[in-house]
Amino acid sequence: MAVRGTASVGLALLLLSGCIDAPVYDTVLVGGTVVDGSGAPAFVADVAIHDGRIAAVGPDLDTRGGEVVDVSGLVVSPGFWDNHAHLVTLAEHPDAENFIRQGITTVLAPLHSQPQPWPLDAYMDDVRMAPNVGMFAGHTWIRERVIGLENRPPTASELEWMRALVDSTMQQGALGLSTGLEYVPAAYAELDEIVALAEVAAGYGGIYVTHMRDEGVRVIEAVQETLEVGRQAGIPVQINHHKVTGADQWGATSRTLALLDSASAAGQDVVHDVYPYTAFSTYSDLLFPSWVLADGSDAFAARVADPTVRSRLVSEMRTIYGQQTGPGPESVQFRTLDGRPDMTGRTLADYLVDAGRPTTLDETIEVLIELQLNGRFIGNFYGMDEADVIRIMQHPTAMFETDGDLVQPGVGFPHPRTYGSFPRILGRYVRELGVLTMEEAVRKMTSAPAEWLGQADRGRLAVGMVADITVFDADRITDRAQFTDPHHYSEGVVHVWVGGTAVLREEEMTGARPGRFLERGRRF
Repeated sequence: MAVRGTASVGLALLLLSGCIDAPVYDTVLVGGTVVDGSGAPAFVADVAIHDGRIAAVGPDLDTRGGEVVDVSGLVVSPGFWDNHAHLVTLAEHPDAENFIRQGITTVLAPLHSQPQPWPLDAYMDDVRMAPNVGMFAGHTWIRERVIGLENRPPTASELEWMRALVDSTMQQGALGLSTGLEYVPAAYAELDEIVALAEVAAGYGGIYVTHMRDEGVRVIEAVQETLEVGRQAGIPVQINHHKVTGADQWGATSRTLALLDSASAAGQDVVHDVYPYTAFSTYSDLLFPSWVLADGSDAFAARVADPTVRSRLVSEMRTIYGQQTGPGPESVQFRTLDGRPDMTGRTLADYLVDAGRPTTLDETIEVLIELQLNGRFIGNFYGMDEADVIRIMQHPTAMFETDGDLVQPGVGFPHPRTYGSFPRILGRYVRELGVLTMEEAVRKMTSAPAEWLGQADRGRLAVGMVADITVFDADRITDRAQFTDPHHYSEGVVHVWVGGTAVLREEEMTGARPGRFLERGRRF
């Protein structure tokens, strides 16, 4: 693990005088266990970096004049790729430390339900960051800009405007189109609208990435709709954070995966990704039918005040609650609740008990409506089964993501995935449970997403590839963030290079920001 240094002043003078050869490589990682990202068996070798790329991989490389880093006993792999994270505050948190400390060197920002930087090209010119980043055209931002929060299809002229925004965003460097169809206002989009926008992205060689319309009781229909978008638009499809929520649906991943296999067998280009937790995190909106949230908060308040409408709402929410979460109010944990900082990290059951109210489903629904009237909340929802998570991660076309946020330690109350997803995969699911081999897990984290996005010079440790490299201790790598105590960096990632520049050395950030915004590549 120790750095054995660079040339001394005397050696530097000899180099300048031409008395001995100039350095062969900039940096050589010596004696590590190489997991090259291809899925091939690990092997012991040195890895050399020169001019931002992998210059050599093999035993006993020439180290004259270059920096030598002893990585014996550690795993040397390509830098990890996070297939979906929330980067709306990238300009404020350009070091992305909670991602870098997981070994992540490339982060994709589908923006499925968040604002899209505009103009995108100016944003990418201005921001400098530690990891590489891939940007997408965000359907939610586009729809809200053109139609607002109205629950209706676009007019012909509005659809052309939306298509023009996708076109412009693709010209400015987006990798594809993303949708978040479970959220308002994207939930109001019908299939033909999505296809019309996806066709524009397809024309540029982009992909379609989606948070599907439903991940619970209608998850099968949601997968079918996703595949239909791909077929009609002629575009490759990626499902973000593939999951099945609600105890009644546990086990349905065998059916969702069968749908993906059937589509692949028929020649459709489709992949998916997953994060390694059994609780998801989102807005309280998810516990309400989308029709009641249309047109904004004032319209919601007016509907709730109407006894007939409220009765319908309560009836639907009783069903939705069981489809999205566990059986009781203890399955909803507050991350943020306006005006009640004392509830951070506590549950909806705690809220009811503190207020002297019964923890029944009826009372839970009433409280949810009250909280939504006061500005909604963000929570963790305990609604998934680990057997489903494992089944998805073992699938041949599955990749990994954090679904995490850029954070400042001690500020807010993030889902632990923000700090721990990739070390958790390597620690719990590879080392402890053995549900994946190290080589296969690393392939899913590296070459699989790089190849999917047509980034031919990234994702593997091979000569000529970009030197995005993660070095970690396979015996020690682990996540430390907990649902009740999330602000803890993961352990076991020792060094990270992005484009040949060290951003993490001896488990300390260097402050370097060599990251690049990805350009669309030619897909294989």
